[in-house]
Amino acid sequence: MKGLFRYLGSPRNIAGCALALVGLALHFAGVLGAVWVAVVPALYAIGALVVPSPRRQVSLAEDTFDAERIRRALDGTIDMARGRLPADVMARLAEIRARVLELLPQATDLPGGAQDLFVLQRTARDYLPTTLRMYLALPPDYATTRVLQDGKTSLDVLRDQLELLDGQMAEIADAVHKRDSDQLLAQGRFLEERFGHPTSALRLPPER
Repeated sequence: MKGLFRYLGSPRNIAGCALALVGLALHFAGVLGAVWVAVVPALYAIGALVVPSPRRQVSLAEDTFDAERIRRALDGTIDMARGRLPADVMARLAEIRARVLELLPQATDLPGGAQDLFVLQRTARDYLPTTLRMYLALPPDYATTRVLQDGKTSLDVLRDQLELLDGQMAEIADAVHKRDSDQLLAQGRFLEERFGHPTSALRLPPER
């Protein structure tokens, strides 16, 4: 009985109930028709499954860095979205994937240390695929036409969420590039001090 009460208050049950309520709202709005009986339980199951348990959340934070696992997660997200999203949203997904892949070689030495590494891994393996799954669980017509809040549809909300994730990856990439640029400038100052003239003068003599 205690286990039942713990589950009723768990993030998994809350997420499942939230999606099930979305299904009921669609039914009462006349969107789902007779299939609502199957759709509502399916939405509950999706909500319960996409939210990791507390123990799983801890293990994600403690996982050692695995670049190949991150690549597979990104590829799986792209495969899940292919043919189901507008071209601009697919382009944004591809941009996020490219930024993450660009960062992988420097991942264990990111300027922000463990925090940046944590965000990088969770974005690829959790935040991005979960955001997409929750959007794709909605009927396409509802997702693209029904206004939720502030005049935005579910598709607009998805665009906003992907923009936030892309912006976070861009910030980490900028920090990496700034660090590399600072190291290049420091190397230039060292060479100037070592050889006694600007590095721009260090060139091979012209061929005769």
